[in-house]
Amino acid sequence: MRIRAAVIEQKGAPFTIEQLELDAPRANEVLVRIVAVGICQTDIHMQHQEYPVPFPIVLGHEASGIVENVGPGVSDIKPGDKVVLSFPSCGHCSPCLSGSAAYCLHAYELCFGGQRLDGSNALHRLSTKGEKETVHGHFFCQSSFAAYSIALESNVVKVPDDAPLELLGPLGCGFQTGAGAIFNSLRVQVNSSIAVFGVGAVGLAAIMAAKAAGASKIIAIDIEDKRLTLASELGATHTINSKRESSSEQIKSIVPIGLDYVLELTARPEMLKLAVDVLAPKGTAALIGGAPLGTEASIDMNQLLNGRTVRGIIQGDAVPRLFIPKLIDLYQAGRFPFDRLIRFYDFAEINEAIEDIKKGQTIKAVLKVSTPLSPLRPW
Repeated sequence: MRIRAAVIEQKGAPFTIEQLELDAPRANEVLVRIVAVGICQTDIHMQHQEYPVPFPIVLGHEASGIVENVGPGVSDIKPGDKVVLSFPSCGHCSPCLSGSAAYCLHAYELCFGGQRLDGSNALHRLSTKGEKETVHGHFFCQSSFAAYSIALESNVVKVPDDAPLELLGPLGCGFQTGAGAIFNSLRVQVNSSIAVFGVGAVGLAAIMAAKAAGASKIIAIDIEDKRLTLASELGATHTINSKRESSSEQIKSIVPIGLDYVLELTARPEMLKLAVDVLAPKGTAALIGGAPLGTEASIDMNQLLNGRTVRGIIQGDAVPRLFIPKLIDLYQAGRFPFDRLIRFYDFAEINEAIEDIKKGQTIKAVLKVSTPLSPLRPW
């Protein structure tokens, strides 16, 4: 079938909307008409090859849509289902079998390989000579900067028919990661204290979740006053602009004995060191932000002796089919108002949306690709 898709041709190039050919779903695959898709910082990292992916490629991994067709062997998803696409996993390795699919041993190939694990690809285009050319797809097993996407049944999450489908895509990655860090990874306790270093989309999701979890001191740290103001509105009890004041001194004045938890999202080595330094005994510092490959951070080893923990988090340790419905329930109950972070753009405005993210004018850009009531059909 012929579809529209946003293609990146080379490192740092803008996205271009092209007509591509998409093959039918194979065994255990699902064809989804994309209603909306969020833009994640990971997409921008890939655009600039901060982590290597093959070009040309269709990115996108925070999609919501409606199932159009399913391949052989698909049993839990059917045409007409409203769905969110999340991260993939192989389902067979030790982490997957132990309930930790976010740490799948094949995650890198599944997310960033630009093809199926067997080396095949569902996306193609015709060259000027009329020859069939591969365009790399299957990014996070979805490549959802497109009108239609091929996903695995295992990374498709059915959502309620009355859920606001256009809003839900970012639950598949960014919002799931921030909220999951609070609920699943750290298991933040009632009356505990937490600081969030960096309050973009993931950090603000963590702020909202920390409030929902009952934390009594929630400290937001950033260099943008507008984001800090929003963090206060969404649940932060204290804010610190680290450009103007000492984060360390301010944290110690708020929680003299140290923090129970710190989430570090800036991916700056000095901030990870600070995260450990401001922990209370037996506190936990968790890294979510993705630093360039090879980045190292210096930590005072003695700081770890009083039971302090440093750990990394991928995808909020979530099981998407269980966790995304929980987030939707929290949203519908008014306890996780993630819609306040979203700004919509037309699909063709993808480059404008990315520039607005880089300038700090938009926290979470969501591209409207089609609508639930007016299906976008192939040519």
